[in-house]
Amino acid sequence: MGVPAFFRWLSRKYPSIIVHCVEEKGKECNGVRIPVDTTKPNPNEVEFDNLYLDMNGIIHPCTHPEDKPAPKNEDEMMVAIFEYIDRLFNIVRPRRVLYMAIDGVAPRAKMNQQRSRRFRASKEGVELVDEKQRMREEIIQRGGYLPPEEIKERFDSNCITPGTEFMDNLAHCLRYYVAERLSNDPGWKNVVVFLSDASVPGEGEHKIMDYIRRQRAQPNHDPNTHHSCLLVCVLGLILSSDLIMLGLATHEPNFTIIREEFKPNKPRPCSLCGQTGHEMKDCQGVAREKQGQICHTYLERELTMASLPFPFDFERSVDDWVFMCFFVGNDFLPHLPSLEIREGAIDRLVNIYKDVVHKTGGYLTQNGYVNLERVEMIMQAVGVAEDNIFKKRKEDEQGPAYLTTGQFAPQALGRRDVPEPIQNARHQAYDMRMNPREQNNKVLFSNIRNYLGSYLELWEDGWKQRYYKNKFDVDVTDSDFRKKVVQSYVEGLCWVLRYYYQGCASWKWYFPFHYAPFASDFKDIKEMFTEFEKDTMPFKPLEQLMSVFPAASGNFLPPTWRNLMVSPESSIIDFYPDDFAIDLNGKKYAWQGVALLPFVDERRLRAALAEVYPDLTPEEARRNSLGSDVLFVGKSHPLFDFIHELYQDELVPPELCFGIQGLLNLDNNPVLPDKPVKSPIPTLRDISQSTAVSVKFKDPEFAVGYVFKAVLLPGAKIPTKVLKPGDWERGNRGPWRPQLGFNPNRQQAHLDQSGFRALGHSLNRNQQGGGQYSNTPPPGTYHQGSYRAQHAGGHRGFQRKFTLESAIPSYCPCIKHAT
Repeated sequence: MGVPAFFRWLSRKYPSIIVHCVEEKGKECNGVRIPVDTTKPNPNEVEFDNLYLDMNGIIHPCTHPEDKPAPKNEDEMMVAIFEYIDRLFNIVRPRRVLYMAIDGVAPRAKMNQQRSRRFRASKEGVELVDEKQRMREEIIQRGGYLPPEEIKERFDSNCITPGTEFMDNLAHCLRYYVAERLSNDPGWKNVVVFLSDASVPGEGEHKIMDYIRRQRAQPNHDPNTHHSCLLVCVLGLILSSDLIMLGLATHEPNFTIIREEFKPNKPRPCSLCGQTGHEMKDCQGVAREKQGQICHTYLERELTMASLPFPFDFERSVDDWVFMCFFVGNDFLPHLPSLEIREGAIDRLVNIYKDVVHKTGGYLTQNGYVNLERVEMIMQAVGVAEDNIFKKRKEDEQGPAYLTTGQFAPQALGRRDVPEPIQNARHQAYDMRMNPREQNNKVLFSNIRNYLGSYLELWEDGWKQRYYKNKFDVDVTDSDFRKKVVQSYVEGLCWVLRYYYQGCASWKWYFPFHYAPFASDFKDIKEMFTEFEKDTMPFKPLEQLMSVFPAASGNFLPPTWRNLMVSPESSIIDFYPDDFAIDLNGKKYAWQGVALLPFVDERRLRAALAEVYPDLTPEEARRNSLGSDVLFVGKSHPLFDFIHELYQDELVPPELCFGIQGLLNLDNNPVLPDKPVKSPIPTLRDISQSTAVSVKFKDPEFAVGYVFKAVLLPGAKIPTKVLKPGDWERGNRGPWRPQLGFNPNRQQAHLDQSGFRALGHSLNRNQQGGGQYSNTPPPGTYHQGSYRAQHAGGHRGFQRKFTLESAIPSYCPCIKHAT
């Protein structure tokens, strides 16, 4: 999930990072579908080497889409996933590697967020059913008529979690899919495919970054490899914005993020030049802007500092920028109370950083390790501003300074007197969630906000005392407790940065509080952290299910394990409350609030599970085991013969595989050449004779304590800088037209004088309602740029686009959308 609202902030602050990409569509001839020939050059005029797919961002919209009817069964879901991958492959056309990573067992730090989301989804699902039934009964009692309620099996998206039968079936289907494409699609023939399914521990995006990190540490790695990674957006919600941060953390010079964008009622692009903002008849043939190191240049200008008492290193300043973004919240830590990204918190942090860094004597981080003494100086500077930040927030919430009075004064909807006070804020929050009417939501939100505001009043003296009493139920004079919260948060900052730059430092660590401390509480933090516990191990898949699932999703677990969630005699029954409070914590919507769930005690959980482990069937035990990545190649790949002949423990010869290194091992259920592969989906045919081979793959091992360098590699070629002063100054204030493709010298399509004459001869302008070309202007008015056709509104509808966000070096993903 990453930093909330980060992509929105980034794209508004640096609008030129977004570039629409060209997507070639398949054709149909005489009822026969002709697929896209991906062996041809990429229409975006740049060739990508590697494509990485964070598969959970594909699985969710394919299994329970928001903008179209849901698939009827699992088979249709699998086909939808295959089609989605095909579409991405057609856009990017990787020439070396396709890496598909599904979320496996997550670190404990992430499980808390997963647990909150799943419990919240279950609670809201039950509330929705109850509310629907209540309203149905009311309508019938009033004499209204409703059609019989349709009994429809609801797809529980909680099954998209490691250890479930659904995820096991998905891994099986993806093996078939890869074997089929390698056997039959010419565009795949020289591509090495990696499948890291849900049995492999780790979040999908972090498995991808761990692969990149370990490969770039190899002597045969190509420092100019062009990477492309999927960042999924569903109905405007970024599902994995931390890929942007991870792209920056790689320090690779060519890192592009492809993102699907969904916007309703968006105008179609011009049919001639492919740009939006005008129709074909208004096209001026204006050349697109050049593409290059756009995001890198933005950040370089933002972070460059003069007269430092130490040498300026842009790469190190980018790492510090990534680190500071953690203070506005992420998947593992709550944001500091005074730092809201929607209030410009990142800009405030950057300004403070540039003021204070002259005194720190150096950068805040290096290779994923934090200098806490320097961080404390930043936090104290933020702490000084906290009181003003809270007062400014109060002013912004109060609305306009002047309001009309008397009969024209604003009133609560449906009333002409003073709104009645809130009696129960949490019940009102429930009503707000269940009532889709925007106006009622505004009234309810206003009342709740007033209730919570009068309770905390962070803008008045004594705000710190009230905060700790309300959120932690301790007195502010309890300095030991405050120090404990700060210490846990400091550990979290170190853990998150290490996770981004070096990999998981501890599978057991997590932040044990629901709320963050104040910036002004960060005092004497230098000695608060030493090192994480060594040699920790991830949970097994079924153990994670017990940690993150509510009792309502217990059907995905073995019967005796499920009983631990519901039996009054269960020793861990308190881990699975039927109901729980949601603290809005100053936010506008319930989904932004804090779910006040109890934290899972690992020792108690393991003790309870020890009694039911013997009840697992062999199939359940298999699903509960940890797996490994699988490598696939086709018959024409140079590595094929090596794998086929030496199907045993062996190191990958880098000269046969684009410099990729790792350990190969025997696959338990391999895809073998000249052997059939049975389709797990009835509607898809079997592969009678596969031309692919699969083998287990393990990333290169490194010595304990090895530090991956967060630097540009020797020989890396920095892309051309193309940002102009106008790009920097215009921000989000002026019209902006997206660019298609990467080629800086790409010629724009347009009609010359003869073209317009031919068009004029072909279309009768005097004919009424003569079609979309009937009002095409004469050449003179076209070139004068003064023609504006009158129309009743062009065709607009729902559009899904992809954007390739060019995350130049480690510098920041530039985002491209594909039409």
